[in-house]
Amino acid sequence: MSMSDFPAVRWRKASRSSSSGGACVELAQAARVVGVRDSKAPGAGHLTLPVEAAATLFAHVKDGALDGRW
Repeated sequence: MSMSDFPAVRWRKASRSSSSGGACVELAQAARVVGVRDSKAPGAGHLTLPVEAAATLFAHVKDGALDGRW
């Protein structure tokens, strides 16, 4: 999906985003997909995931399964 597929959706800042302006992630849901973007560069594009894949990714992030893998 392109940015134009998300014009009318409300982007929400993730509750775990850094309040110091560091790691800020925004999420939006449209139909059966979730958009994920950097709140500091919203025009730079976004990652689009099916709802099920987004739920799996977020669960892994939350439980720390991806920590130290980069």
